[in-house]
Amino acid sequence: MYRHGDTIKNTLEEIHRHNLVLPAIQREFVWKSEQICRLFDSIMQGFPIGTFLYWRVASENSGKFKFFDFVRDYHQRDSPHCAPLSTILDRQVTAVLDGQQRLTALNIGLHGSVSRKLRYKWWNNPDAFPKTRLYLDLLWRPDENEEEGLRYRFRFLTKGHANPVNRDACWFPVKQVLDYDKVGSAMTRWLNQRLPQEQVDDAFDTLARLHQVVHSEGLVSYYEETSQELDKALQIFLRMNDGGTPLSHSDLLLSIAVAQWNNHDAREEIHDLVDELNRIGIGFTFSKDLVLKAGLMLSEIGSVGFKVDNFNRENMITLEERWEEIKSALILTVRLVSSFGFNGRNLTSQNSILPIAYYLYKRSPGDVYLTKGNFERDRQSVREWLIRSLLKSGVWGSGLDTLLTDLRETIRDAGHDIFPDERLREAMARRGKALYFNDEEIEELADMEYGNRLTFSLLSLLFPFVDLRNHFHMDHIFPSSRFTERRLRKAGVDENVIEDFRDMRNRLANLQLLHGSENNEKRAKMPRKWLESESSDYANMHLLGNVPDSITDFGSFYEARRERLKQRITDLLGR
Repeated sequence: MYRHGDTIKNTLEEIHRHNLVLPAIQREFVWKSEQICRLFDSIMQGFPIGTFLYWRVASENSGKFKFFDFVRDYHQRDSPHCAPLSTILDRQVTAVLDGQQRLTALNIGLHGSVSRKLRYKWWNNPDAFPKTRLYLDLLWRPDENEEEGLRYRFRFLTKGHANPVNRDACWFPVKQVLDYDKVGSAMTRWLNQRLPQEQVDDAFDTLARLHQVVHSEGLVSYYEETSQELDKALQIFLRMNDGGTPLSHSDLLLSIAVAQWNNHDAREEIHDLVDELNRIGIGFTFSKDLVLKAGLMLSEIGSVGFKVDNFNRENMITLEERWEEIKSALILTVRLVSSFGFNGRNLTSQNSILPIAYYLYKRSPGDVYLTKGNFERDRQSVREWLIRSLLKSGVWGSGLDTLLTDLRETIRDAGHDIFPDERLREAMARRGKALYFNDEEIEELADMEYGNRLTFSLLSLLFPFVDLRNHFHMDHIFPSSRFTERRLRKAGVDENVIEDFRDMRNRLANLQLLHGSENNEKRAKMPRKWLESESSDYANMHLLGNVPDSITDFGSFYEARRERLKQRITDLLGR
């Protein structure tokens, strides 16, 4: 049923009475301050702001569903989420299926505030999140060449920034327009206290326009769905959002899980799990997308893709039933990957851990998997397969969902007594993602550079005896600081090879993995001097060969070690 427009003022009052609410399928508020300002400019210019879609929930059904309040005072750190409402019983409510972002923007602009972190300030600094409110500059007039088409200047400002008045700007707090029942003397008095008489008339016209669009014009038009079935509301919601990019499929999955889980708060569970995973080791950067895809993969839901067909009630019930086991498997997986030395900086594909998580989910070995000796061979198989897959270009790119679904089937069919790395390689090869490396690829690996995030993976594969469970550094064998043009010339390096030396210093043959404490001790020492304090077999273990005293011989050292590294790469990967 289509309803002609209500005013913004009346609509916001319905929000504050909790007659207009958000269903659990809605996501969080994601608009930036600039988007809110642009919405208000559009309203002032008389542009249409779209039709809204409501779902009327009858009083006898309102207690069956979970609803959330609209954001009013947004704080990026302390209050970024929509607050859950206590169970609404025995009264009719209207849930917003389409239009949440616009209505929240209006609510913040006319009633609330925005507190976002300032650049270069720490998150734990209370001064990093100044409270800003929406203001309108009553004196601003657009330039003829205004590229963005803005005619009104809205800004989120602190009270201190908005207070100064000069002949170029007069900042009016937008929320104050709600205090004026009508256009008239109260508004004039406010202007007369701040502006010279020759500016009052123009400013009054702008303020009167703001009053008109908030109090008088019926701008909020909407369709209202009256069916009491959640499934129908879900289908409407999906159809409204599935075709566009603003709402990702992971947002949809999370939203629908929130709506259909019975014993867990899906949003809280998933957010908390993401935070827990990211705190493991020295830190990761996982998102809810990884957790949700893991949920699809581990709970055996269809294909692993974020497809609407995977979002049905039966699948969401399955996901909730298996949630505790899925969560435990993901935590164990990330702890395992962290023990391999990976973290948010060098795990170049987050999706690469999903087959490992599925294997651990099916096997359920518990925490002893990380430490017990009888699992050592299995852990090494997992580690080598993971590193190979990360080093091979294109494995975790296109065709990801199909690949993950195939790998899940391979692991399931292989049983769970041992990690089936060979069968996984065969399955990947059938999909054109073989973990074999030809001569050209091996040459490229041998020349990998310091800044490449894959360099750690390669070094850890070549030197598996380095214990990376604690903090480690990727270290230059010949110190990087020795390769300035001035220092190379002073050391007597031939002018013709200076640029070659400067290029080679950051490549694989001049790199090694060191514990943080060892690296601090080494610092800028030349390698021959530093090796005096190491064990006699250190140079052999790290393929250093005969380390020269002088940097003038760096070229011969580099080429010899590069050949040794290339041979080891060939032995490990070229098969």
